[in-house]
Amino acid sequence: MEPRLHHSTGSLSSSSGGSPVPPASPSVPSLSSSSSSTRVASLILSPSAEDIKALIHAQGEDEDLATLLASASKDPVDAISEPFQPENDTSGNVEYKLKLVNPTPSRLEHLTSQLKWRLGEGMGEAIYEVGVEDNGAPTGLSEEDMKASLATLAIMAEKLSADMSILRDREGTHGKVAEVLIRRFAREDFLEVRVAVVGNVDSGKSTLLGVLTKGGLDNGRGLARQQVFRHKHEIETGRTSSISQEIMGFDSKGKVVNYTGVHGGLAPQEVTELSSKIINFIDLAGHEKYLRTTLFGMTGHAPDFAMLMIGANMGVVGMTKEHLGITLALRVPVFVVVTKIDMCPENVLKETMSQIKKILKSPGSRKIPVVIRSEDDVVVAARNFTSERIAPIFCVSNVTGMHLDLLRTFMNLLPARKNWEDLATQPTQFNIDATWTVQGVGTVISGTVMTGTISANESFLIGPDHAGEFLPVTVKSIHTKRLPVKQVHAGQTASLALKKVKRSSLRKGMCLVSSALKPVAVREFEAEVLVLYHSTTIQRGYEAVVHCGTTQQCARIIDIDRDVIRTGDKSKVRFRFQARPEFLQIGMRLIFREGKAKGIGRISQLFTTPLGAPSSSSSSSSSSSSSSSSSSASASGSSSAPSPASSASPVVSPASSAPSVPAADVLRTSGEGRAGYGHGHSHGGFHAHGRGRGASKRGGHSDPKK
Repeated sequence: MEPRLHHSTGSLSSSSGGSPVPPASPSVPSLSSSSSSTRVASLILSPSAEDIKALIHAQGEDEDLATLLASASKDPVDAISEPFQPENDTSGNVEYKLKLVNPTPSRLEHLTSQLKWRLGEGMGEAIYEVGVEDNGAPTGLSEEDMKASLATLAIMAEKLSADMSILRDREGTHGKVAEVLIRRFAREDFLEVRVAVVGNVDSGKSTLLGVLTKGGLDNGRGLARQQVFRHKHEIETGRTSSISQEIMGFDSKGKVVNYTGVHGGLAPQEVTELSSKIINFIDLAGHEKYLRTTLFGMTGHAPDFAMLMIGANMGVVGMTKEHLGITLALRVPVFVVVTKIDMCPENVLKETMSQIKKILKSPGSRKIPVVIRSEDDVVVAARNFTSERIAPIFCVSNVTGMHLDLLRTFMNLLPARKNWEDLATQPTQFNIDATWTVQGVGTVISGTVMTGTISANESFLIGPDHAGEFLPVTVKSIHTKRLPVKQVHAGQTASLALKKVKRSSLRKGMCLVSSALKPVAVREFEAEVLVLYHSTTIQRGYEAVVHCGTTQQCARIIDIDRDVIRTGDKSKVRFRFQARPEFLQIGMRLIFREGKAKGIGRISQLFTTPLGAPSSSSSSSSSSSSSSSSSSASASGSSSAPSPASSASPVVSPASSAPSVPAADVLRTSGEGRAGYGHGHSHGGFHAHGRGRGASKRGGHSDPKK
């Protein structure tokens, strides 16, 4: 008895027959059923924590295989007329319209302006609920009025160079209700959604990406995955050891443009040119020894969503819990894809589904697992997915193609998680995740534009180097998705060719920033942390590898607000980087780990330190030259290294503190081995594969020469 998506209302309901589930809060409406076959929705679009708790307690055991793999034609939830949530007039890309029949020219102009604003809110996408009143009541329209309303909507979309497609229609109180997707035509400024692919080794991550992006089914012996591997040893072993990226494009109608038919495909450049929306898959390593590479992909590539892959015949084993814990710690919405259902016995699949639901409903995760069986399930799940309260589960086969169409539809409907248009107006910040040299081009860096815009022949600052300084550079040319462009904005991944810069002076983890940002490199910072697991205690002098954005470096704890901290403790901790200063910002999430010990946190304060300060916090005072970077110039010409009890000059920031990290937001996992060396690949467009330089297994120190 698992939660079901309510198709007529976009809500959640219990699959148990009989009496309805009582609401957990007075704000949740409860409808009495008129017959034994009528199901009652206990939750609406954005359920509260109390609602989720009540629903989880109402769930029972898993159903049999036939129910788990039920087709779209066997929808177990009966349609009822229940109001949607009231329309949000101030934000969002969803609009309710009761009818759009024969509007006057002035009215049509007003409606078109309204649609333009909704498209801007959705980064080029908008969803219109036709036949629904502003208060959320699904009144419905007659056949004639619905046709006239859709014709008016098509005219509005055409005026804005957009296309429309009907996602689904259903019965309202007095007629039909239609849900319509409106998306702009393919253009240079496309919508990009990044999805990190995680899961245990041999769960079928690379195989699924090969099937989704290339169009051909797998033969059961690794045919599909060979099309996405980058190294010879990956092809030989069948295991991913680096970070690779694959793209899947959708046109304005929501059709996949990567391939025509079952076989054949397009080059990445052609996919980009024909796409209105691009799903950028970040294929991460599943093996235990490549955990450091996977961590860098999750923190440095800033994914919008995570796709957790689980083999039906393997269950929740190995690194599955570890990867799920990372996604929860970074607050990345996650959905589950169960593969290999064609070769899995019924009892094994039933046990796997039971394990998945148990771990998703555990106190560390607190999500509502929902098995996707139909197109209506997909639409409702995509609408509710950004709330991070549900976890859609897809059961697919890469050999037979079973339910792959549902997964493609879900990818098509994934919304933009951040308002990148607002971030594009801020000063530029570009996080570097790989560097290499291209013959005839020079030094090339790749990464993600976090804020602002980058144009060709524009000057920026790059750093920090080992001295904590930022050096001026000029961008020579820009590629994104292997296409040359003149400008990229926040939310896009790109490769930048730089003028007169040696690759030896750059490293992954640096940032390309605008001079208006006035960047300051720091060696010490304070964070509010939560210890997920440690076999004994953590005290001053403890060293661990800190993963924060593209930064990966060993840091030492020089001060704690108590004597020791243990598993489950929350505390304010002051870290000091051991190798070099880094560019950090208040509010950034971090993960620190050392062997099996691990914890998460959020940066609450930054501190400046003079250049040349000793790496150990217990070292004696040493003088420093006043001709250093701007971060050290603000301090006195010579100062001593801070002791655990002392405080250096804090960096001025708009946010003086960050909220603590709740313990229940994280899945506590263990069983991590020591990480290996990381490798990175860029899909920016210079047709070169760069290897990100990793740190040592022991302490995470990088070679200063690199």
